[in-house]
Amino acid sequence: MQIPRLHPDTIEQVKQRADIVEIISEKVVLRKRGKDFQGLCPFHEEKSPSFSVSPHKQMYYCFGCQAGGNVITFLMELEKQSFADVVLNLARRYSIPVQTLEPEQRQELQRQLTLREQLFEILAVTAAFYHHALYQPSGKAALEYLRSERQLNDETIQKFQLGCAPNGWETLYRYLVEQKRFSVQLVEQAGLIRRRKESQINYYDYFRNRVIIPIHDVQGRVIGFGGRTLADEQPKYLNSPETQLFNKGKTLFALDKAKDGISKQDLAVVVEGYFDAIALHAAGITNAVASLGTALSLDQVKLLLRYNESKQLILNFDADKAGNTAAKRAIGEIANLAYRGEIQLRILNLPNGKDADEYLKTYSVTQYENLLHEAPLWLAWQIEQLLEGKDLKQADRYQQVAEEMVKILANIIDDNQLTHYVNQCAERLSIGDSRRIPLISQNLLNQVIQNWKVRSSNDKSLQMPLLVARAIQGNYPQTKPNLRIVKNQTSNPEKVITTQRDDLLKIAEALLLRLYIHCPEQRQNIIHSLENQELEFSFSHHRFLWQQIQEIDINLTSANLISKLQDKAVEFPKQMAQASRLFILDEMAEANLYRAGELIKAAIIRMEQIMCEKQSRQFLALFEKTDSSTDPELQKKYYQEFLNYKQRSMELEQECQVSISDLL
Repeated sequence: MQIPRLHPDTIEQVKQRADIVEIISEKVVLRKRGKDFQGLCPFHEEKSPSFSVSPHKQMYYCFGCQAGGNVITFLMELEKQSFADVVLNLARRYSIPVQTLEPEQRQELQRQLTLREQLFEILAVTAAFYHHALYQPSGKAALEYLRSERQLNDETIQKFQLGCAPNGWETLYRYLVEQKRFSVQLVEQAGLIRRRKESQINYYDYFRNRVIIPIHDVQGRVIGFGGRTLADEQPKYLNSPETQLFNKGKTLFALDKAKDGISKQDLAVVVEGYFDAIALHAAGITNAVASLGTALSLDQVKLLLRYNESKQLILNFDADKAGNTAAKRAIGEIANLAYRGEIQLRILNLPNGKDADEYLKTYSVTQYENLLHEAPLWLAWQIEQLLEGKDLKQADRYQQVAEEMVKILANIIDDNQLTHYVNQCAERLSIGDSRRIPLISQNLLNQVIQNWKVRSSNDKSLQMPLLVARAIQGNYPQTKPNLRIVKNQTSNPEKVITTQRDDLLKIAEALLLRLYIHCPEQRQNIIHSLENQELEFSFSHHRFLWQQIQEIDINLTSANLISKLQDKAVEFPKQMAQASRLFILDEMAEANLYRAGELIKAAIIRMEQIMCEKQSRQFLALFEKTDSSTDPELQKKYYQEFLNYKQRSMELEQECQVSISDLL
């Protein structure tokens, strides 16, 4: 559903009416501490509570992982929902009328929302019908299949709400339309019945004589079904058709049950079939999902990566030829993410051509978990696939494998990955003779560079590894590639000084912004001080926050200003990511508010002092570059400017009476 832009009044009403303590208490155990509440952070593992909720400011903040925001951002982060979905759900919960920026779209939005709610209701009733049918005489064969062939106990059957579609053409149709009185058009839109050809009034059930597996969205609502035939009917597995609620390319089976396991283990396991995922969950491996038999789409991967900070995915398919083909097909459009190093994609092929469900019937959970731990990265797996069954002592096979390796290497964009896999390929092609590895590495790299040259001549916008780009530009010695990453063990005193100076500047800028937010009476003082000294914020996230602040009414209370800034954080999550920590005060920061004037002066002095240092270095560099024989007056001017800024920097350094610890 394409949701129109929500009216700011609706968003503001949701923020005012939604009780942040009430909402967060449903997910986190909170205990009163002073005027705030405290609990264990739901966004990272911790033993001592560092997660604080302020009912007065209607915001939360974690002093451990720096997660922070309002009730909307909390649900967006924890439930991985969009901004619009969270606002709409909260609006329903607190009975807030929904308005959009376009009045003519309100009626259509309400119609679509009502339609979706009706479809959810029909699907929930249908799931209950199928589950009930499983335990009736007509479901005997399906129940026997689940208990005997799949070896599932009643607890797992209940957990996944498994069911049975009776072997009748109109059984579900009669139940939903004639008994439950649902509109036949809505039941058809839910993908549960189909119209007979050349008929406008006769319908038949979409699923018949099948074991039924409900498919849920991440919130646990039924959006569709999968059906496994109990006869020899084709297809063996049948999914619901595409509907307003169900899109196979944007859905992962069992994600609603796996999301917590994925977050805790920082790893997602993707299998091919429903029963593979169900078997893994039944065995206690709760971070598994199924891809519904399609190639993994970017939408599906993005769903998984919401819960997976390290971006680790393991594809678990059969080890036979069909399984390898399925793995290659499943990777689909996410290959580029792996080549760029944006995800850690691993491939697990189970032995003897087994799938996860079959494997767990013979082997232990521990053995399966060991295989997960040992699963090779996708690029390494591809290389091993090239080598399988190849006799590299035969010249034609050697040449064939080397060419295929270059094709793989030429897709890698990350420099570190390219370095690693060039060396790995060279080692495999050396056939045990380590003396040949440097030469083979060089040959492979040269071929990769030639490949990039051809491609970049046709497409100038191509992103390529820095190692390759330098070689193409003639700035990188192709004859002696630096295929090792060597850490510089020598320290650079100037770099250390610059780092310390930047740290001081960052602290001073953050202090000034925090005081502006929490001390309304000091805002004019801060604005005038910045203008008088012609100072600007140096760090991009501080500049962005200041730009957003300038767009907001200066007379707002701290709570209202923070509320407005949190809206900006939802709109610009990347740019505002480091701002949340400034919205909340720990005990020391709160105590510092009582000497805000002194701290503002100290921060301004520090910012001006560091600005003078930068200016002095710039004029010194210009002085050194200027030729005294051709332009002595300009050189003299640069030197005088250098002295002026250096002198002013030294004077300001003497004025910096507030220590670094006071500015924290």
